[in-house]
Amino acid sequence: MAIETELLILGGGTGGYVAAIRAAQLGMDVVLVEKDKLGGTCLHRGCIPSKVLLRSAEVMDTFKMADDFGLEMTETPKVNFSKVMKRKQTIVDQLHQGVMGLVKKNKIKVVNGKGAVLGPSIFSPVSGAVAVTFDDPEKEEEIYVPKKLIIATGSVPQTLPHLPLDEETILSSDGMLLLDELPKTMAIIGGGVIGVEWASLLNSLGVEITLFEALDRLVINESKQVSKTLQKQFKKRGISVEVGQLVENAEIKDGSVTLSVKGKDEPLVVDKVMVAIGRKPVVEGLGLQNTSVKYDAKGIKVNEHYQTSESHIYAIGDCIDTLQLAHVAMKEGELAVDHIAHETSEPINYLNVPRCTYTSPEIASVGYTKETLPEGRKVKTGTFQFNSNGKALIHGKADGFVEIIKDEETDDLIGVSIIGPHATDLISEVSTAIYMDASPIEIGEAIHPHPTLSEAIQEAALDVYKLAIHK
Repeated sequence: MAIETELLILGGGTGGYVAAIRAAQLGMDVVLVEKDKLGGTCLHRGCIPSKVLLRSAEVMDTFKMADDFGLEMTETPKVNFSKVMKRKQTIVDQLHQGVMGLVKKNKIKVVNGKGAVLGPSIFSPVSGAVAVTFDDPEKEEEIYVPKKLIIATGSVPQTLPHLPLDEETILSSDGMLLLDELPKTMAIIGGGVIGVEWASLLNSLGVEITLFEALDRLVINESKQVSKTLQKQFKKRGISVEVGQLVENAEIKDGSVTLSVKGKDEPLVVDKVMVAIGRKPVVEGLGLQNTSVKYDAKGIKVNEHYQTSESHIYAIGDCIDTLQLAHVAMKEGELAVDHIAHETSEPINYLNVPRCTYTSPEIASVGYTKETLPEGRKVKTGTFQFNSNGKALIHGKADGFVEIIKDEETDDLIGVSIIGPHATDLISEVSTAIYMDASPIEIGEAIHPHPTLSEAIQEAALDVYKLAIHK
């Protein structure tokens, strides 16, 4: 028997469950299909658990700096990795319970099974019905027929043929979160956000790291100056950074991995390898071939309102070709539901979505960088170094800077890059300012409390007009 519903959401990750809650708030009858756990990659295998580990790494770094603060430690701090991982799981479990509570509170029906989209059939004259199968072989398949369907199936780590993942010796970010103990040496392939975050935290926890990036710099989506500053700090911390280097082969032997690097005679032998070359959308195995929904290796094709080529079927999050960020998936989910409910929604300007990297030092940016400015765009910039900021010096973390870009003709704020302490928290002020079409002078003239890290933003904003006080 087919079960009818107003809206079915395929995938209960960040985008999916947020869309479900928004739809329920608007009075819709919602079914949420999830094959694993609510919260998806972000909560269980991505954002949250990795940031828990990064916080442990940050605390270890603070212990190491104790003498700088006039504090004498009688013993050298040690990493109890099992406790680190236990704390990670405790936080993940608490947040998971919270998500399940929100879904229950909003009276959303959750179906724990694997969904596949059906084409036109006896259940529906149009595509979009969903067949749900279960791990329990005794439980029969269920068919749901929604008026509207949102696909939110997320993404999975990708690798290369010569770097086959076994999640024991050659690992993805998923496998890294299941480690029982820290390796002594490790190579990380990929210098994007995931790669540099893991390099940073593992180094702080005492692992000898070699980081390979095939391109000519780390975090290629950030400004060149940010990349340069991060690489300098990594080398200062003892992380071996190899940019412009291509790992051609990995051979597992006697419990270690031998890496062959293009143009180098000597291979590198390490205990484990992490592959961090990005994530690929989950589009295969969903039954999309039964529909006229268009998709390719980059994801499902959608319009600005997240409608596919079949207008009653929507797609959001990592399974479409937009920024693979949890906060983007959340907003896309909300906007897709708004369009379903009201037949209108405000398109996202993806340029103005804040981008965060939780290394030490942290990186955050929004809008343009110097490298991504349209040709011929006339701009002025202002900068301020954290080593001239009182709060940064107090914290003992004064590396990095704030850079602000304004449009010379309109005086609008169009780009901000921050590398330094708490950059990922600081970015919200300027992200909001861009959203509100503010100019840098409005940020600069607003009173900022002293001493705070936010004063660096104020000073950089004033520096656009050569009015910075402390520069």
